[in-house]
Amino acid sequence: MNAKIEVENQGRLDGLKWFVVFAVVAAGAYGNYFYQSESLLYRVIALLILGLAAGYVALTTVKGQKFWTLVKDAKVEVRKVVWPTKQETVQTTVIVVAVVILMGFVLWLIDWALNSIINGLIG
Repeated sequence: MNAKIEVENQGRLDGLKWFVVFAVVAAGAYGNYFYQSESLLYRVIALLILGLAAGYVALTTVKGQKFWTLVKDAKVEVRKVVWPTKQETVQTTVIVVAVVILMGFVLWLIDWALNSIINGLIG
């Protein structure tokens, strides 16, 4: 019960924060259009700064914090993955290519046979 009240208090300003995020993104898009005669480098730098600011504000929301937790957990899970060796990767790739070629040939034979049957029936 206490945790629920804490989350509600924490998320009270989330609507305002999301409005700020969308306003910053819209300002960046409009500014990029309005200042299109300026150097591309300056516009990219300005957009990066605005994007970082919008991202920071978004990460301070409840959903943003949950997203950041998800990213951290995914990073931990990626470290646990046992990646295949080069030999396993090459062998698997060769098998996949061989099966694709074989299935392509089989489908071509089926198509050729059905085409011959249809042509024989139609005359």
